[in-house]
Amino acid sequence: MHRQRCTRIIATLGPSSADAATIKKLSQAGADVFRLNMSHGTHGDISKIHSAIREVEAETGRAIGILADLQGPKLRVGVFADDKVKLVTGEEFILDMLDKPGDVNRVRLPHPEIYQAVEKGTELLLDDGKIRLEITKVEDEKITTTVKVGGPISNRKGVNVPGAILPMMALTPKDKKDLDFVLNLGVDWVALSFVQRPEDVQEARDIIGDQANVLAKLEKPAALYALDEIIALSDAVMVARGDMGVEMPMEEVPAKQKKIIRHARRAGKAVVVATQMLESMITSPVPTRAEVSDVANAVFDGTDAIMLSAESAAGEYPVEAVSYMDRIARTVEREPSYRRSQDREETRREPTSADALSAAAKQVAATLEAAAIVTYTTSGSTAIRASRERPKTPLLVLTPNQNTARRLTLVWGLNCVHTKDATNFQDMIDKACQICVSYKFAEEKDRIVITAGMPFGSPGKTNVLRIARIQSYHKE
Repeated sequence: MHRQRCTRIIATLGPSSADAATIKKLSQAGADVFRLNMSHGTHGDISKIHSAIREVEAETGRAIGILADLQGPKLRVGVFADDKVKLVTGEEFILDMLDKPGDVNRVRLPHPEIYQAVEKGTELLLDDGKIRLEITKVEDEKITTTVKVGGPISNRKGVNVPGAILPMMALTPKDKKDLDFVLNLGVDWVALSFVQRPEDVQEARDIIGDQANVLAKLEKPAALYALDEIIALSDAVMVARGDMGVEMPMEEVPAKQKKIIRHARRAGKAVVVATQMLESMITSPVPTRAEVSDVANAVFDGTDAIMLSAESAAGEYPVEAVSYMDRIARTVEREPSYRRSQDREETRREPTSADALSAAAKQVAATLEAAAIVTYTTSGSTAIRASRERPKTPLLVLTPNQNTARRLTLVWGLNCVHTKDATNFQDMIDKACQICVSYKFAEEKDRIVITAGMPFGSPGKTNVLRIARIQSYHKE
């Protein structure tokens, strides 16, 4: 149960890792949350993977989070008569709405929203930025450009418009069908792709309600102009460095990563860093030194979770990739400079008893050298407050709500146990002590700090802080 690290690991499942046996190995290696990529596979495939995860959860007794990542709007050019062409730097190239195969002079661009949002001087990026076009003229159904960086391009390659906010919502018709499916299936988190504005998050929240938590993926520069508003509407955000690195100069991405983590931390929201973290491990059994440094840097920055994509979904060494992430995070978190960096970045506290007691629990546990901070929670809000404080003392979360336990697996430092709620004050102490010993968080004569809400079972009522000693349970 005790991971020996606070940073959480998200592993994407796919052809290399979709069976129950591999999922169990990934969980044992350190994966806390599994990502289902809705861009790939049928609903039948997704349902089988979901069942396999829950099978492993039941077998191991550890709560496992499931993140469904919606595809979002995909902007692509049409097809070419010869399947591919080579664009020449300095030449004119046209994008239009004509429904016919393209050539070296033009290609179909079937997205009216792009025509509405761009103007002369706007840059268009094709094929993950490999091709760069500068717009010289915009008409209702025709965009004339000059090729600034040429090269080969083939059918249905992606289009990025870094300099514009497109008049389109983050949820496409496909996303809405997928969302209905995964909510009925029972996922814990839903990730929204290509969020541009707060309204994108609000639209999803209106549909999802309390059926799952919402994670906003920050991939477009436009989202950074409304960063705090998007964070406020989300349960978590993701630094999605793939498209972000296409839509802005790559050298700017590290600074943006740190900014997003800093703003999320201050708001008390979870934050995930993703994309190419151990990319070489798709084909190599060991990561590069640069990749190790990249993962370590995200951990030092205070991210709640780090994510594997193709490394665990389609790579040759999915279990090894999770193991390396686990080792890197544990090593970083033992460094004195890690603790100093966590203490520097404090969450803005609200004038509530819950925030006051969470801050006090951290201080009391440190002063007493307590073995654990035990938090009773129904909705998860008390546990999230405890995590925001980034205590050095291990955090054990006890909840009667299995869905809450699963959702909290993405949040920094939280070790969740699904158990019956306490029935009275003494039962609260006894249960906390017994579970601490059972899960090896504490031994006899150790002291623990307990936070809870009374009356028991009332969400958002954290109003008790108790110090207890294992075995005797005497009040200090």
